[in-house]
Amino acid sequence: MGQDSISANTLTASGVYRARVCNQAQLAYDAIAEWLEGRAPVPDAVHAVAGLEAQLRMQDHLAQLLRSQRQAQGALEFESFQPRAVFDGSRIADIRLQEHNRARQLIEEFMIATNGCTARFLAAHGGASLRRVVRSPERWARIVQVAHGYGVELPAQPDGSKLEGFLARQRRLSPVSFPDLSLEIIKLMGSGEYVVERAGEQAIGHFGLAVQDYMHSTAPNRRFPDLVTQRLVKAVMAGSPPPYSLAELAELAVHCTGQEDAVRKVERQMRKSEAALLLHDAIGQHFRAIVSGVNAHGVWVKIFTPPAEGRLVGEIPELRLGQLLQVQLISTSVERGFIDFSLQRSQ
Repeated sequence: MGQDSISANTLTASGVYRARVCNQAQLAYDAIAEWLEGRAPVPDAVHAVAGLEAQLRMQDHLAQLLRSQRQAQGALEFESFQPRAVFDGSRIADIRLQEHNRARQLIEEFMIATNGCTARFLAAHGGASLRRVVRSPERWARIVQVAHGYGVELPAQPDGSKLEGFLARQRRLSPVSFPDLSLEIIKLMGSGEYVVERAGEQAIGHFGLAVQDYMHSTAPNRRFPDLVTQRLVKAVMAGSPPPYSLAELAELAVHCTGQEDAVRKVERQMRKSEAALLLHDAIGQHFRAIVSGVNAHGVWVKIFTPPAEGRLVGEIPELRLGQLLQVQLISTSVERGFIDFSLQRSQ
């Protein structure tokens, strides 16, 4: 039994033990979120299992407590542009944004808490672990400059709470362009990586989540770092030697970081190709758009319906991030995931 004293109102203790998962209901994120947020009645799948409604209510309440605590500690709340294809059989019928709702928050907070418990369990037993970390931003000075452009002054040294205050302000003032600001800050923070940490060492922590002890342990059926962690935990519970040497764990950390980066690259390419395929028959049509990127390589815009991003081509005046435009779809390339727009000229 590993003991955790985080907050009298949230997590006070944790235990690690072997168990078998028995599914009692198949629930969908969006349907559960609509119910939890008071926009729909209790789903039939919840009604069908005795006690499940009360269990979900309790879990939602605890998840929101955990969420509030992390926010108070400086957890960063981003809003990313995550379009997902909607299929009609094998045909892409639409693209919709994936909403980060209460049901997803419930799962997210429990996963973060569980990963922290697992990390502390291994540390308490003197073992090495494969941690998922996001370091304190090296490009903090650039983040300070970005905030200054919005009229907000951040401290000279990295401060998660101050950064989240700035993000919350911009989410409230400019919700349409907030996903683009989120992406800019995420890029400046740097991506996550896997590292080996040993008991007694100063933990690097996860800057974005505002947690000191964090690893991936909740999805061993689909993510290899979780399987590595599960093997480490099972060895501790069985009193067996660690299944990996420190050198092997270090090699796995580099490998898993590279593979996760590759997965994200493939996913981005797939989303672009999906959007290009859906929009192929709309060439020549006009769309309302917002400037989502401006750099030395060009200007990018996002259209709202369907949610898709492409490059602005042709003669382009000086534009600013977040500026609203009317654009015309010029061409698409499904193979390359390219979508090209031009500015709609006034008649």
